Amino acid sequence: MRRRLLAPLGALAGAAAAFAYVGAVDPNEPGHYPVCPLLRYTGLYCPGCGGLRSAHAFVHGDLAAALGANAMAVAGYAAFAVFMVFWLVRAVRGVPVRLNPSPALLWAVGGIWAVFCVVRNLPAGAALAP
Repeated sequence: MRRRLLAPLGALAGAAAAFAYVGAVDPNEPGHYPVCPLLRYTGLYCPGCGGLRSAHAFVHGDLAAALGANAMAVAGYAAFAVFMVFWLVRAVRGVPVRLNPSPALLWAVGGIWAVFCVVRNLPAGAALAP
């Protein structure tokens, strides 16, 4: 059983370490993290813009600020948490994890992601901008 839990617990430890670092080192203070090159050179927000500020707010329990910084990242945190529970339960039961998303699901997620990217750069989507 220990061997089956090694991969999911390792992934969980890596994610926890990353969140702990971002929670400790404030991305709102200049000089700690690199600037988004797309934002710097084009003025457009990439899908990840605000992700570090979102993670920092999330770690500190400020869900409203996390959603305001990058709502798509918060959805990703939730999806990761659900997947980790699924993976851990299957590892304990000794059942391998097989990810086989349908093409329709992949297109839907990609479409939502693309719409998010475009809308957050429009004046009407200013609420989605970090």
